[in-house]
Amino acid sequence: MSQSSLDQLYKPHLQTLMRRTEQSLTASGFDSLVIHSGCPPTQFLDDQDYPYKVNPHFKAWVPVIDNPRCILVVAPATRPKVLFYQPHDYWHKPAALPRAPWTAEVDLIAMSEPSTAGQHWADLGRVAYIGPDGFAGGTDAANLNPPGLLMRLHYDRAVKTGYELECMRRASELGARGHQAALAVFRRGGSEYEAHMRYLEACAQREEEMPYNNIVAYNENAAVLHYQHLERTAPQSLHSFLIDAGAQYRGYASDITRTYAGFSGRFADLVEAVDEAQQMLCAEIIPGRDYRDVHLSAHRLLGDVLQRIGLTKLPGQAALELGVSSVFFPHGIGHLLGLQVHDVGGVMGDVQGHERQRPEGHPYLRLTRILEPGVVVTVEPGIYLIDSLLAAAHADSRRAHIDWAVVEELKPFGGVRIEDNVATTATQPENLTRDAFAKAA
Repeated sequence: MSQSSLDQLYKPHLQTLMRRTEQSLTASGFDSLVIHSGCPPTQFLDDQDYPYKVNPHFKAWVPVIDNPRCILVVAPATRPKVLFYQPHDYWHKPAALPRAPWTAEVDLIAMSEPSTAGQHWADLGRVAYIGPDGFAGGTDAANLNPPGLLMRLHYDRAVKTGYELECMRRASELGARGHQAALAVFRRGGSEYEAHMRYLEACAQREEEMPYNNIVAYNENAAVLHYQHLERTAPQSLHSFLIDAGAQYRGYASDITRTYAGFSGRFADLVEAVDEAQQMLCAEIIPGRDYRDVHLSAHRLLGDVLQRIGLTKLPGQAALELGVSSVFFPHGIGHLLGLQVHDVGGVMGDVQGHERQRPEGHPYLRLTRILEPGVVVTVEPGIYLIDSLLAAAHADSRRAHIDWAVVEELKPFGGVRIEDNVATTATQPENLTRDAFAKAA
């Protein structure tokens, strides 16, 4: 899709947001909405700020993701108004007023002093405010981040507009480019740190622009689900490489994981088997499917993989029932994806926020909703050799169902995870990740 075609999708995107917001405001007893873009907190005993992360409610309306202290004013039957922060500042360079095509659909107003912003909503009735504490002055606390309104907005956000889907496709393409660059570093013996830096370079994004901290893990580090370090020196023997890293496009995220074996053998077979199971799970992302059932299906499929590879001695269904699969697959199969990596509303059953319960024994599942067209999810099965979980299993009846010699053989590899971003459509699932890798090939 061309840039002009993407820009043409922005107006209907705004119209959808306006319709949803008007309905939510009416149901919640408000007349208008003011959203603050957020501002970075200052470091303790310092005059430097932490990296800025924009309020997701703000960037849903306008792709302004790098200029704090902006304000959006939304009122029924009027164009959205963007108060764009441009301070008189000679220490830093103020952001230039945007001139991209999307600006034709909003009223864009330069604002040098936030204390004057209230005049823009003084006559808009009962106003709801979404943003950090204190930005709305002395407003009634009940009007700041009202839970009932937020619940409705969060529930609706799961279904993406055409504009949002295209932004996520482009975020996936950036991520695929970064993954290829990082893999090249691993193949030639470079370090975790170097793989990370080449990833950023390929995506043309800084660390603070990433949707989350990249997970770049060699060997046994892959057993740490959210491994956060970057070794500056490569290990003498490169057994495995797990990289969980995404990118952003206009504020929308991709979240991609791939795992590679350093050489052929049982672990390489495990990677291939998990990849096959993952693609079977991606095929389950269809309208009307309960995502809890996708999660349980993952346990059965991975349980079969564990038996086939030799780690366990029982088939998938039995491994699920006896809690053996959870020793090796301890997290949920995925989550909602969009403006945030772990996007909100994943366990909501309706706009009132009633929770759809997680399956018993699976407390870490982030998504329990019924899938519908427009919903984008991650599908990320994994098998890991985690010392604490293995020790717990060795101490109880699960010990008999695990081949501990194979466990010791595979421990130096850490683990494997394969993660794609998949959009639910009216027909077949759209795999944003596989499409992006195919395009980058």
